[in-house]
Amino acid sequence: MVTVIGIRELSRKTGEIVERVRRTRRPVIVTKRGRPAVALVELDRDALEDLILATVPEFTEGLRRADDELRRGKTRALSTVLAEIRSERARRRTAKPRRR
Repeated sequence: MVTVIGIRELSRKTGEIVERVRRTRRPVIVTKRGRPAVALVELDRDALEDLILATVPEFTEGLRRADDELRRGKTRALSTVLAEIRSERARRRTAKPRRR
């Protein structure tokens, strides 16, 4: 059974309600003006990662672009990228410092 509470009750008993969700691992639906507004759910590390992967637009768009580039063959070997990074770091170490 899912618990349903109003937003005012959540504001008065936040710590208690969060602890209940963590302890029971059962969601709590929070209503605003009698209508469901949000759900409080217990998150472990894997659940948090899944939530982020499923809902962050920038991440999902990045995955879509990466898949598209992979299909078009626009990829580079990891060894090539790492060699470029090492080369750039070495160049920066040997460059003369600028005077201000």
